[in-house]
Amino acid sequence: MKRILVFLVASLAVLTLSACSKEEAPKVEAPAAQAQAPAAKAAGITGSVVETMNSAGYTYVQVDDGQQKVWAAAPEFSVAVGDNVIVPDGMPMNNYHSKSLDRNFDVVYFVDSILNPNAPAAAAAATDALPEGHPNTQAAAAPATDVDLSGIAKAVGGKTVAEINAEKANLSGQEISLRGKVVKFNAQIMGKNWLHIQDGSGDATEGSNDITVTTDAAAKVGDTVLLNGKVTLDKDFGYGYKYALIIEDAKVTVE
Repeated sequence: MKRILVFLVASLAVLTLSACSKEEAPKVEAPAAQAQAPAAKAAGITGSVVETMNSAGYTYVQVDDGQQKVWAAAPEFSVAVGDNVIVPDGMPMNNYHSKSLDRNFDVVYFVDSILNPNAPAAAAAATDALPEGHPNTQAAAAPATDVDLSGIAKAVGGKTVAEINAEKANLSGQEISLRGKVVKFNAQIMGKNWLHIQDGSGDATEGSNDITVTTDAAAKVGDTVLLNGKVTLDKDFGYGYKYALIIEDAKVTVE
């Protein structure tokens, strides 16, 4: 009988400690502390900011996409209520308690950055090195200048960057192949990775030396890539993302 009582007391102690740990775990200020917990990523959303605050080097925004309101946080940036922002995929932190704000959140998505086209600095960064058709292209164009574009062989059966730009009217809706180097890479904006590809052909002053590509694949500046994707003309994603020419949902192979 004594052995049974001892066992029951020990079991109760273990359950109590476990419950305490679960209650206290969400109360961690540093986002990285919970990053190891398995959780699905949220799809990137766009919407209007209905509430915002800064704390401990982070900007928190509550975004209304017309169907739901979602809290997200990123390293401090300029934003105001009413701004339309783009929140990329992020890791959810459930039952998050911010000590610096002394506030509880049911869910907060911590992301590397939140794009606010309404902020002048953010708009300039967003339009950096984009091809013709994007607002402020000529003023903000600054692709990586240290990428060696010499000796890039044209894809078999494919086109060069200059040829795609010159023949875009006839290529609309067609699948094309292109080999070039990545001169700019942005991850997970509106659920896509964005690459800017150059191969040494075309004229920078005319904007015919650069092609924008969306893909699920990852690459880094300086990589030589072979890609296949559909040519799309006059694509408007909203929030200032408008392209006279873009290659969408490309299959990208780093060579």
